[in-house]
Amino acid sequence: MKRVIVDYKKLTPEILNLLTEKFPDGYDDDDIITFDNHKNETIEAVEVKTHDCIYLVKVSSKLHYTMTNFEIGDDLEINDLGHVIVDEDMRIEDEEE
Repeated sequence: MKRVIVDYKKLTPEILNLLTEKFPDGYDDDDIITFDNHKNETIEAVEVKTHDCIYLVKVSSKLHYTMTNFEIGDDLEINDLGHVIVDEDMRIEDEEE
C-alpha cells in the first residue's frame, strides 16, 4: 500500500472529506503519528486511508482551521492542481489555537 505525506497546502477535496469523516470533532494528541522524514525532520501527522493509499496529513493550525470550516457540499475554492485553497490571511488567533 502506498503511503503519501500531504501538507495542508496540497489537500484535495477527497482527502479533506476523509479527514472530516474520520475526525468529525477534530483530532487529538492520541490521533497524531510522529516520525522522522528523509531529511531527519520530525513530522506530526494524522492518518487517513483509502483502498489503495495511506495519507499522512501534516498537523498544523491551518489544517485544523480548514477541517473546522469544511462542510460536505461546500463549494470549495480549488486551484489549477486540484488542491483546496486555504485562506493565507487567517487571523493570528486561529494560528495560535
